[in-house]
Amino acid sequence: MRLNTREWGAGERTALLVHGIMSDSRTWRRVGPALAERGYRVIAVDLRGHGLSPRGEYSPQFFADDLVDSLPQGADLAIGHSLGGLVLSLAVERLRPRRAVYSDPAWSSADPGREIGPDVFASFKHTTRDQISAFNPRWDAEDVDVEVATLAAWDVDTARFLDGRPLTGFVPARPVVPSLVQLADPSFLIGADDVDRLRAAGFEVRTVAGAGHTIHRDDFDGFMKSLDGYAVE
Repeated sequence: MRLNTREWGAGERTALLVHGIMSDSRTWRRVGPALAERGYRVIAVDLRGHGLSPRGEYSPQFFADDLVDSLPQGADLAIGHSLGGLVLSLAVERLRPRRAVYSDPAWSSADPGREIGPDVFASFKHTTRDQISAFNPRWDAEDVDVEVATLAAWDVDTARFLDGRPLTGFVPARPVVPSLVQLADPSFLIGADDVDRLRAAGFEVRTVAGAGHTIHRDDFDGFMKSLDGYAVE
């Protein structure tokens, strides 16, 4: 499936951005321009069922196949957040970016007994602006507005593949390309044992101190600083 995309910049290098569940390409409203200022042509997708992309059947593999259908191979950088991190990890061998960043990816769970099924996600569909602000006190007002808009555009059926299971993917056995795992503090998706396995497998792991799950909106400066050596050379 061909996805709707949003672009910033016209640099010689290319960066790809993949958002998490319930969001869309508008979540990168600060990251896209910041990377463009650093010499990138930035391409952000709306995953199927999100933003302006088509609806359809939903599974991590379908999401990943769509990335391959919609994005160029051999980009200089690819960043995936949460579900987008899982999806990017499933597509990275085919996309082959020079570097990959997985921002608090949905690979595992620090609490394996915690179930986050589709009904939990669906309950967020009509979250109010005041509730979003209360949940995310460090967000800019514009990010709150973006969250309201992306929730309105989101198809709740994208969460149905969870089928009552915990929100878990898998910890990749190895990095296909040089890869950074960027963690919230604390991360509810990646536990201490996962961190040890990731480092042993060859991933670089960095924590953005004090940041919530959506690191790029909770602490934009910390997010960008954490990309040193990946987006910034």
